[in-house]
Amino acid sequence: MELSKKGGRIYEWDGFLSLFKDEKGEVATTMNAQKGRTALVVGATGLVGRELVRKLAEDAQVHKLIALVRRMPEQGEASWFEHAKLEWHVVNYDQLEASRQSFLGVDELFCCLGTTIKKAKSREAFRRVDYEYPLEAAKLAAEAGAKRMYVITAMGADPRSNVFYSRTKGEVEAALSGLPYDSIYFFRPSLLLGDRNERRTGEQWGAIAMRLLDPIFKLGPLKQYRAIPASVVAEGMVAAAKQPQPGVHVILSDCIAPLPVNAF
Repeated sequence: MELSKKGGRIYEWDGFLSLFKDEKGEVATTMNAQKGRTALVVGATGLVGRELVRKLAEDAQVHKLIALVRRMPEQGEASWFEHAKLEWHVVNYDQLEASRQSFLGVDELFCCLGTTIKKAKSREAFRRVDYEYPLEAAKLAAEAGAKRMYVITAMGADPRSNVFYSRTKGEVEAALSGLPYDSIYFFRPSLLLGDRNERRTGEQWGAIAMRLLDPIFKLGPLKQYRAIPASVVAEGMVAAAKQPQPGVHVILSDCIAPLPVNAF
């Protein structure tokens, strides 16, 4: 499926992961890999973001890691983390232009921003977090010289959707695809599993239901709807960043997670 004039496509998992494997079948970390990278994460304290920060900090190819946050996480919080290569930068997303300095020297942008309409309290506020903030961050990173971008959107993202949530996710994909990056990856996970800093009652009940129904969702066309651990999404983003391919690519939920949910 062509996604843009850059020639991106939707990958099945085997095809996606094979892009990053060496002759031993392991994810490559040296051959043709990007080395000495500076990575910037927006949405660094969310469910996927905090997993991603930890995995990027452990990646020997990443020599500097910047995490943009609204406030510093406190010691003991799920998102709190310290590492020699990690810098926490407190920013105001409504005035992100004022934090342009944080984007200097960045090679790649990871975007894990996202909220719910219930938490945002209005469609306008939701769109600001899920569309305007990612787009502004991506523009600033591109202007600073970043060449690669990895973004979490959502299953069903479609700019033509009648569902506001899915339409917004599709519209941000379309807008980001037009920016001057060499490689862009959109990850579309199903329901995310993990311990959140915030309480989302609907998602908690949904996660319980998805775990119970997981045997039904393992095979056939339903597998794309299986719940997926946040840590697996983070692993997929890190794997893509090790050997990025040119173009715009969409990674569907069942292509991100090759292992059973109960393995995590």
